Amino acid sequence: MIEILIVFIKIVCALVWFLLLTLYLTWLERKESAVIQDRIGANRASIFGIRILGLFQPFADAIKMIFKEDFVPAFSRKFLHTLAPFISFFFVAITISAIPFGDSIRIGERTISLQILDFNVGLLFILAMLSLGIYGIILSGWASNNRYTLIGGLRGTAQLISYEVALGLSLIGLIMVFPSLKLSAIVHYQGELIFGFLPKWGIFLQPLGFLVFLFAALAETKRAPFDLPEAESEIIGFFAEYGGLKWGLFMMTDFMEIIVVSTLLTTLFFGGWQVPWMAADGFHWPWGGEWLLSHWLVVVFQVAAFNIKVFFFCWLQILIRWTYPRFRYDQLMDMGWKLLIPLSLVNIVGTGIVMSIL
Repeated sequence: MIEILIVFIKIVCALVWFLLLTLYLTWLERKESAVIQDRIGANRASIFGIRILGLFQPFADAIKMIFKEDFVPAFSRKFLHTLAPFISFFFVAITISAIPFGDSIRIGERTISLQILDFNVGLLFILAMLSLGIYGIILSGWASNNRYTLIGGLRGTAQLISYEVALGLSLIGLIMVFPSLKLSAIVHYQGELIFGFLPKWGIFLQPLGFLVFLFAALAETKRAPFDLPEAESEIIGFFAEYGGLKWGLFMMTDFMEIIVVSTLLTTLFFGGWQVPWMAADGFHWPWGGEWLLSHWLVVVFQVAAFNIKVFFFCWLQILIRWTYPRFRYDQLMDMGWKLLIPLSLVNIVGTGIVMSIL
């Protein structure tokens, strides 16, 4: 019973963190784009006249989205039209169950890992769940019974399938270096040091794999400069026939994908919750000396490090979205099949050669 309660508490905490961060990414995007374009950004929502830089705006937007009319076209396939956004939302939301937010905490005689479920194939589980989200995109385009939404759905499906090949191949070199599909184990491997002072993070051991993964993951989020499935200047988009909460679920899914990509970049290439030179009892400096800390302070440092890294990559993805122009569709496909996949194969061969020598 206690184990079930612990898992339930972890699920609630993870979902609250995930959904609140999703909500405030909408505010961050509006503010960051406003700074880039020399505007003020969203700041009108207030409570008792208090605005605080527009921090109440996401809640106002959420209330408006929930209570907007749920319009379903008469010519659509109604059941599948309704099901599609929930499929996209669910398969992205469930990935948070495999992400390690920290190492573990000790409460009395009990040790609790800061991860909902520590799968032996956690990395494979996340990639599989993200792949199943394709069904929401193709269903939304087809069920709307609109030729333009169908084109958007087909574009989105082709894009995701194409870049998932590069995404998966880019991680093979990392798995060769950190021989595990268990995300907690991959993070623990990165707690070691190279040359006695450099953190053994994936970015230092797999720089090419990191670059391929980053660009492939950006394409997976379907946002500019890879937003061809919903490019207003060319086609209408796969969710053109949606409104209200169902449209909001598609929008939230896009922002949730930003968070999932950020957590994967953090976990796989930047040490996850690892803090450089920090062990379970505090800091051990490579130049000598140590700074001992209590268990709970170490946990706070680790969880804070994980969140700071995730926030940075969320900010970076929004910056890229508002900086670079959109690719043409042929350029998008060429980049995936003719550049990223060959680079992934080069990375695998190069990793194998270096490992065999060393």
